[in-house]
Amino acid sequence: MKIVPFLVILLSSTSIFGQYNFSGHVSLENQGNAIYLSLVEDYRKTSRIYLEQIISKTVVDSLGFFQFKGDNLLKDNRLYRIHLDGCSDNADASHFLGTCNSSKSVLFIANNRDTLEFPTSFEDQALCTITSTNPKSSLPLEVEALKEEMIFDFSDYRSEANRKLNSEKWFSTLQKYGENSGEPLVELFIFDFLSDKRNETYAHYLKDISANQYYGQLLDRLKTTYPNTGFTQQFEAEITTDRQLANFKNPTDWSWKWAILILLALSLGLNLYFLITRKSLARAKTNDLLQKLTPQEQKIVQQILMDKSNKEIASELFVSHSTIKTHINNLYKKLEVSSRQEIAAIFKK
Repeated sequence: MKIVPFLVILLSSTSIFGQYNFSGHVSLENQGNAIYLSLVEDYRKTSRIYLEQIISKTVVDSLGFFQFKGDNLLKDNRLYRIHLDGCSDNADASHFLGTCNSSKSVLFIANNRDTLEFPTSFEDQALCTITSTNPKSSLPLEVEALKEEMIFDFSDYRSEANRKLNSEKWFSTLQKYGENSGEPLVELFIFDFLSDKRNETYAHYLKDISANQYYGQLLDRLKTTYPNTGFTQQFEAEITTDRQLANFKNPTDWSWKWAILILLALSLGLNLYFLITRKSLARAKTNDLLQKLTPQEQKIVQQILMDKSNKEIASELFVSHSTIKTHINNLYKKLEVSSRQEIAAIFKK
């Protein structure tokens, strides 16, 4: 009977801590290739593979099967990536960063309790569909499909009018999709795309962030769902900075320009003050050190600063070579140094 409570505790602890199981199939030609599981905490690093994101590695078996399982993931939803290394063994050492044409990857949402399967499609395509116990796992894939539609709209006509219309349309479409998903991680994934300086959408983003309350509302959702996380703090810092930048670029809003100019002037003034103060303190310290030296030792210091040898100093001061050596040894003790270079460093400041 004593074993029953133990089993109850064991089973309950298993359900509390959970265990994930991510598995799938790829084409048989990938047999023996490495496949990686990464945790993507920085939403600005979703477009490629980063070394610091990788948390696990396995190998595709002879049937094209791979599996990641354990209980070391976070209990809350996060963005993860599975990346298939399709490079040959003799490829460059950095090939797992996604530089090979045959490499494939997929972004998905999961937590430590989820079971996910990545089957191959009817065209034998890998990592393009997800079956999951987490209903939010495939949301990043759906966003990618929307982004493809958006890119097609932009490329259809390259005129300025078309760019403006599509920016407004797709900002609204993607932001509403993210908000309706009920998952702030998806909204961050979308925000990364829309606010990317390399994209056609960036100019509209700077206008949008000044007038649209969406960004503040997203911050509230992040603080509620993912408080005290690095990506929530990162988002708050970014939108604060971008709002200031957007207002600074607006010629009708001179208050921000004057504020930034005043801050720059104050910064410059403080830097000059600290520089002058530092130099004054250095001069005062040098003078104090000189006061500790005898007149003859002060003369020898001046000769050392002129990079003269002991023999040259002895000739200049009309004393013996050994006398100069004695004076220099006394200098070492008084100044607490051990070389002529250190003496020069003190008095050349």
